[in-house]
Amino acid sequence: MSPRLPSPRLDEVIAELERVYPPRLAESWDAVGLVCGDPAEPADSVLVCVDVTDAVVDAALEAGATLIVAHHPLLMRGVTSVAADTPKGRIVHRLIRGGCALYAAHTNADKARRGVSDALAETLGLLDTVPLAPEPAPALDKWVVMVPEGSADQVSEAMFNAGAGALGEYRNCQWSVVGTGQFLPVDGASPAVGAVGALTRVDEERLEMVAPRHLRRLVLGALREAHPYEEPAFDVFEQAVTDGDVGLGRVGRLPEPMTFGQFVAHAGRVLPAAAWPVRGAGDPAATVETVAVCGGAGDSLIGAASAAGADVYLTGDLRHHVVDESLRDRSPALVDAGHWATEFPWCESVADILTEIGCRTTVFQDPTDPFTVIAGPKEQQ
Repeated sequence: MSPRLPSPRLDEVIAELERVYPPRLAESWDAVGLVCGDPAEPADSVLVCVDVTDAVVDAALEAGATLIVAHHPLLMRGVTSVAADTPKGRIVHRLIRGGCALYAAHTNADKARRGVSDALAETLGLLDTVPLAPEPAPALDKWVVMVPEGSADQVSEAMFNAGAGALGEYRNCQWSVVGTGQFLPVDGASPAVGAVGALTRVDEERLEMVAPRHLRRLVLGALREAHPYEEPAFDVFEQAVTDGDVGLGRVGRLPEPMTFGQFVAHAGRVLPAAAWPVRGAGDPAATVETVAVCGGAGDSLIGAASAAGADVYLTGDLRHHVVDESLRDRSPALVDAGHWATEFPWCESVADILTEIGCRTTVFQDPTDPFTVIAGPKEQQ
């Protein structure tokens, strides 16, 4: 049996959540982060949910949870009061009195890896997924610096410490080659190598590395500080913007093709059961292999699914006219699996992440989809 990790504080839990789901990914209109709670307090018992309802708060307080992690922000739309006699204020007051913090990860969790659409795609069994609407990768500069051979390490290290040389999960990345540098110091110069009036040739390393564009001033300062030359030779090239590995939705492929009718049935089997059924719009006999998904309300990405070559696009909250017009424009077949049901698989992902850092984590299993009363077939009425 592996030793139990020490109980983390709330600020440590938040740091891990924001490492996986960076707040910078959230839409400008969103309200993610800590809603209530003391970051210095323990957060050893966590309940994960999609929506913060009274039933969720009941379960959290009954279990002695010290933190609720929710997908939907309780205070996403502006409020002027959290008085206890208002619906949202009542929840905030109950949580504070019960010593339970509340944290929300919404559109940042929609876009990040190990996020909402990743969990949905995994539940459906999709392979080789990429973002359906990718965010641009961080803007990068490419730095090329000429350094005398004996000083290359000190210049590289200084630039690395300023934030250069990072590629994904790798650090201190660079490429170098040795060549011959030439310069002629003139009056007023104070050369580290050579003399005024003497043409000088030096064995130099050409160092190449990338750095985030917003760190340009820091990297340049580090370069000048560490370089032995009075006037170091360097170039800075702005890299072309490329698609990143995060963004809304995912598109991938099924392990084996199936018909659209079979895919709708498959989605109904593997997705969590809400009160209302999964419904599809398209030819039941059409072959499905490439599948696009987006957890929650995703009708804005129908065009992206079509552009990605998807055979079917599964999301929630599809509207009649949007579906009708999209199918007329030869969009992919469309599946509405419900808002809650397409986001709920993410809860298990969050639970796994927080368990890894020592939290006792449970998932609120009952559907919080507000549509709970569904009419049966007419012949049964």
